[in-house]
Amino acid sequence: MNETGGPADILLDLRGLKCPLPVLHTRKALARAAGGTRIIVRCTDPMSAIDIPHLAHETGARLEEKTQAEGVLTFRLVAPGPVLGER
Repeated sequence: MNETGGPADILLDLRGLKCPLPVLHTRKALARAAGGTRIIVRCTDPMSAIDIPHLAHETGARLEEKTQAEGVLTFRLVAPGPVLGER
């Protein structure tokens, strides 16, 4: 759990992996994550700039942030579904 009492963040360091591996690892993490879990994805594959936002739309995950610095793309996603502990 994080400091707000919600699900803990998941960090996926996928730097150096080529398409389609970054999106496949991200899809797997989203499928396993509880609703509301933040997933931070770091990757260097240029295709991820298209693939990760498309995956978010396809799965219902919320793309909170997308940044690029020094060749590293960073995405902050929120897993879809009910948040654990909420009713």
